[in-house]
Formats: sequence, C-alpha cells, structure tokens
Amino acid sequence: MDGNGRWAVRQGVPRALGHEAGIKAVRRVVEAAPEQGVGTLTLYAFSSDNWRRPEAEVDALMTLFHSYLVDETENLIEKGVCLTVIGRRDRLSEGLVTAIACAEDATIGGDTLNLRIAIDYSGRDAILSAALRAARDCDLTRDSFSRLVAGGADPADVDLVIRTGGEKRLSDFLLWESAYAELYFTDRMWPEFEAADLTEALASFHARERRFGALPANENVQLI
Repeated sequence: MDGNGRWAVRQGVPRALGHEAGIKAVRRVVEAAPEQGVGTLTLYAFSSDNWRRPEAEVDALMTLFHSYLVDETENLIEKGVCLTVIGRRDRLSEGLVTAIACAEDATIGGDTLNLRIAIDYSGRDAILSAALRAARDCDLTRDSFSRLVAGGADPADVDLVIRTGGEKRLSDFLLWESAYAELYFTDRMWPEFEAADLTEALASFHARERRFGALPANENVQLI
C-alpha cells in the first residue's frame, strides 16, 4: 500500500490525510477481492523499517490502525472476512494489541476472504526468527521451515505481488513466500487504487505462464 504520503503532497494536504484516504482504498479492495476470485489478501501496512519515520506520522498511523480495527470488524464479519495480523506485537501499544486480538477473534469464522494485515513486519526478520528456532532441527524441510517463517500458521506461497506508487522493489515483504510470485507494478498511488485496478493486475497475472523453474508444459523437449 504505497503512495499515501506522496498522494497527500500532490493534493496539498497533510500526509495523515493521505493515510486516511488509503483506508478507503483498503475497503474498496477488500470488498472487490472475493468477487475477483482472491482467497487471501495480504496488505503491507507498516514495515519494521517504518519506525524510522517522524514520530508524529508513526503515531497517526498507529491511531489509524486502531480505528480501522474497531470500526471495520462488524463489516468484516458481515462480509465473511477472516482477519489476521502478521508481524511483531511487542512494540505496539497495549490498546492496539488488544484491538488486534479482538478483531482476530471476532472474524475467525470468516470463509469468504483471508485478509492479512502486516504491521511491524519484516520478511528478513521472519526468516531469521525461523532459522533460530530451526537451528537444532536435523530433519528440517522446506515445508516445516515455511511453517516456522509463518509463525506456526499454515504456510502459503504468494502468487502475485502488487506494488503501487511506481516503486519497483519488494521492500522486505514476504521474502520467503514470494520466491515464485509474479510481480505487478503500477504508478497508481494507493489512495487512488480502485477495483478496476485490481482487475487489471489480476488479468496481467492470469495472462502469464508460470513455470516455477520448469519448462513450459507444451514444449517438446528432446534429450540428445
């Protein structure tokens, strides 16, 4: 979800209003995703490196996260959305941690969309933490390590990474899970992102041939 601040600057309004506009984009995409066949949607809301931003902006973001969780839970339940939050919680306020737990518990039965929000998340830290836990496991496999990276949850590879705001990098997002993810870049700022933009990204994804390191299924291979 990149481009909130730059969108605000272009509009001549405070950056905090850009983040508020970004919440509206979250609502649009969460509503559109199941209609377009998306089963799991992970939104990168706040990276571990984002703590280096100005304190006032960080405080505004944390307040916004809390408000979203409180205000949207009933709507998520109604739409059958199961919400989980990934990332560290030890650096979040007690009130935000409580709001996260309440929202997760309330939406646990949702089966229309698995919505994951990454807050204080780092892909490298997730891999490092998994490696430390697995250090003495002689029978480690990719599957078991994937579960460790996912913090004990069911692991799931990422199919498509959509990067808004014109940036063309992963920015420490789900690095292990994105090993064979397709990448889609758009200049659209996140507050501008609409259901039609999601449709366009998914159309691009479905038009691609995914080989996962193998040859195309219809290619005639001759060994001489």
